[in-house]
Amino acid sequence: MQTAEVEISPREAEVLELVAAHFSNAEIAARLFISVRTVESHVSSLLRKLEVPDRRALARRAPEPADGAAAPSHPAPVLPAPLTSFVGRTGERAELVELLSTHRQVTAVGPGGVGKTRLALAVAAEAAGDHPDGVWFADLVPVTDPDLVATAVSGAIGLGEQPGRDMTESVLAALADRRALLVLDNCEHVLDGVALLVERLLATCPGVTVLATSRARLMVPFERVYPVPPLSLPADGESDAVALFMDRAAAVGRPLDPEVRDQVAAICERLDGMALAIELAAARCPTLGLDGITAALSHPLRMLTGGSRADERQRSVRGALDWSHALLEPDDRALLRQVSVFVAPFTAAAAAEVAGGEEGIVAEGLARLAEQSLLVVTASAGRTEYRALETIRQYAMERLSEAGELAATRSRHVGWCLARAAELAVTRDGWRARFDAVADDLRAALAWAADQQDRRADAYRLAACLAELAFTRHLIGESQGRYEQAAALADDAAAAASMLRQAAAVAGCRMQGDDMYRLYHAAADAARRAGDAAGAACDLATAAAHAYRFSGKFVRELPQEELLACVAQARETAGDDPAARAAVALAEAGQALTELADHLDDATVRATIARAGHAVELAHRTGDPLAESAALDTLTCAQSWAGDTFAAAGTARRRITLLSSAPDTPAATHELVEALGEVIEAFLGTGDLPGARRWARQLADHPLLSEVGDRATGWLLVADALAGDVEEVQAGSVRFLDAWQRAGSPARSVLGPPAAAVAMTHALRGDHDAARDWRAVLARLDPSPRNTHGYGAVFDAMLLLHQGRAAEALDRLAPEPREVWQWVTWIWHHWYVALRAEAAVLAGTPDAHDRVAEARTVVSGNPVATALVDRAAALLVGDRKALLAAADAFTTAGCPYQSTRTLHLADATTTAR
Repeated sequence: MQTAEVEISPREAEVLELVAAHFSNAEIAARLFISVRTVESHVSSLLRKLEVPDRRALARRAPEPADGAAAPSHPAPVLPAPLTSFVGRTGERAELVELLSTHRQVTAVGPGGVGKTRLALAVAAEAAGDHPDGVWFADLVPVTDPDLVATAVSGAIGLGEQPGRDMTESVLAALADRRALLVLDNCEHVLDGVALLVERLLATCPGVTVLATSRARLMVPFERVYPVPPLSLPADGESDAVALFMDRAAAVGRPLDPEVRDQVAAICERLDGMALAIELAAARCPTLGLDGITAALSHPLRMLTGGSRADERQRSVRGALDWSHALLEPDDRALLRQVSVFVAPFTAAAAAEVAGGEEGIVAEGLARLAEQSLLVVTASAGRTEYRALETIRQYAMERLSEAGELAATRSRHVGWCLARAAELAVTRDGWRARFDAVADDLRAALAWAADQQDRRADAYRLAACLAELAFTRHLIGESQGRYEQAAALADDAAAAASMLRQAAAVAGCRMQGDDMYRLYHAAADAARRAGDAAGAACDLATAAAHAYRFSGKFVRELPQEELLACVAQARETAGDDPAARAAVALAEAGQALTELADHLDDATVRATIARAGHAVELAHRTGDPLAESAALDTLTCAQSWAGDTFAAAGTARRRITLLSSAPDTPAATHELVEALGEVIEAFLGTGDLPGARRWARQLADHPLLSEVGDRATGWLLVADALAGDVEEVQAGSVRFLDAWQRAGSPARSVLGPPAAAVAMTHALRGDHDAARDWRAVLARLDPSPRNTHGYGAVFDAMLLLHQGRAAEALDRLAPEPREVWQWVTWIWHHWYVALRAEAAVLAGTPDAHDRVAEARTVVSGNPVATALVDRAAALLVGDRKALLAAADAFTTAGCPYQSTRTLHLADATTTAR
């Protein structure tokens, strides 16, 4: 026939054969275990390929069987017709088909609801071609007596009872010479009967293969076990779990928008990829919606019900779990209840400690629970861990409560968690992995203990430990919350004050100034309750001092009256306590420094430096390096306001040296990170670019900033941009931008200089689109005068001079340094003055000579700024030799860009002559 001349796929040939047999699309879909839509697609393809107008004509084009029979050469599989399409499981189907081709007995094991039956049906249909004498399916759920397994099988293959022969013999006789596949579904409750029958089948019927599904393996020597995994969850590729949810949700309502796949994926992950749970959840979509399902999953066993299933076990997840639970021995039921308090994978030793049993006996019980698919086992080189899927765990937790064992088991779990936390606090080998392994259990134990009045002391200890451990793990948001939780749980006001101080320090690390201020005030209140007036004074003064020191970390602008009142109250209650007096002195110095911007005269500057120096002296007497570091920070700022860049840099270096031996606490970490930023600024301000880059690399590599790439790389970008290292700027800017965008693209002025540096670098290399994009980032980060008149003017001037637009560069730097002092002091003063002198020379202004002479005095001692001024002086008189010397000076100072530019200017000078 012409049909043979057309290229038809094997699947299309199957569809064509069934069309010729007058089956409907739905019937074809059921027989081939594909969707109706797929059948329709195959029929359309056949109509097109065979060039026929309709289905009737298509049926006539089906090839005749070779022997003229109307039926296929072997029986069609006798399998239940699924009521819904089979979704996914491509890999699992292929693996099971391959196993059936090489092993005569395969058991697909897994927990109830994982999808064993549907997978077995799909595999049986796919493997039917390898079993020409028949494929049969026997559901053993109705069987209550192991001796009646053979009766169920005989019914499945169409045998009646034969006088003088028991059912087992009848089955064996019927299958003795058959090449057939027998699917035995749901074997877990009649394992002994199944094992006996299968053993006799395999021995007596050499052509028979058995595929069994069960929640527990048959435990026979000839068995090949295939653990059925949950549906694949979202990863880099497609997710079977999401596909199933979308399919079933569409079946009971209207198709879901593809944009909600992430929300569906989150639901599927909470359901551990369990097929039954996903189907039941999807069925609630029309009434609950995705947000309602997400909320209801806090009680999944209550929500995951429904479905039109003939088997009561499959109408709800609870029904499926009731079935499994009923098969357990009493001791194993008790163990399942007790280990349900673990929310993360656990070992047999951990289970024994919480269950209160001997480890060996508990290990045997865990093995039995795993064999019943109620626990998932993960084995590694030196450790075997167990885990219950979340729905099973919650089911067991309900049983634990019903048995009246909840409080006792939870208490033992809290004790186990406290012991693990104590171990983590003193050991560092493999610390991160060990913390991650128990962190969820620590959190769960704390959540329970915090609600138990008689466990309040344990909850306090656990919260304090978890706060410290979370900080070490760089989960600083959680760390702050745990310290605050510990303060709320503390029975002693002094302990509460201590926890609140730690929380404030962590808030500083998070750049959350408002939280820092609030928490120091709360600590002061707690200290007063404890009768510690000096401690309260210290906390109040520190709150004010931090408001002055870290104003850029605050969202709310604090009124000066509020801060002055805070300092006054601290001063009144400080008494003679050295720490309190030092804290008050620091706050007063910070207050004076803030007021300096409005009264920038020599006398006020000297007075402010004296105040800061006094604060340093008092802090030094306390022996507290952190207090002294804070005072040195204020002194550094005062010296920079005075225009003494090198003195400020020396104080910044002194601060770093002091902190090198500070303890590894939140407060010390906060000071160190801030000090690193300050010493980088000091080196940039004095023209030591290699030194600035070394410190910037140390800051970028600090573990605290591992997840804060914008803050980590900021000063490194500035140093690289000023040096002209384009490749480093481009590489670092990727991490900077990604971290800033992931943080929600906040307006944060401290990140303005790196954004300006990157924008300038892109413009220097001619990538104007990238430069424009980064200028937009800069406008979002910092629209303040600091950008307009400070670092922004410096970077813009460098670019304009590079482009030969000297007059525009001079306009950009038009204000005298004194007019924009608060924006150019410290880092940018020398750069501003030196670039201004060069712009005046290249623009040909009458006062260019005077500007060069004035700039030379200001930047003396700064190698890069001095080279800039020397270059300007050489350009003023056309001295090529001096230009070459300036180029060498730039190279020595670690500024290759300016060296190369100087050589170009020297060549231009020679050409002009």
